[in-house]
Amino acid sequence: MKMYMLSDNVDTLIGMRLSGVEGEVLHEEQKVKDALVRVTSRDDIAVVMMTETLVDLCRNMVYDLKLNLTRPLIIEIPDRHGNGKTSDSITRYVQEAIGVKLD
Repeated sequence: MKMYMLSDNVDTLIGMRLSGVEGEVLHEEQKVKDALVRVTSRDDIAVVMMTETLVDLCRNMVYDLKLNLTRPLIIEIPDRHGNGKTSDSITRYVQEAIGVKLD
């Protein structure tokens, strides 16, 4: 199973590609929605990562997919334009998972 990145900027996508993750850069709401439909229907994709900016463009669709699909897992990641709220939730999840406080 693979991971796939939907990003609003090239820098984030390049960073993910360096770790072997495929993806694409998108800026328009309809293109993001089309990509989500295409990617979530692929059998080889287990995780879809999306930048905060793209999730904000189509939040209702993303939440609907999260609630109604068993696969792929859709996760929101912070980027250089993000407001930082995602990093707090990621830190909290890691702390709960491993039982160690991160500073």
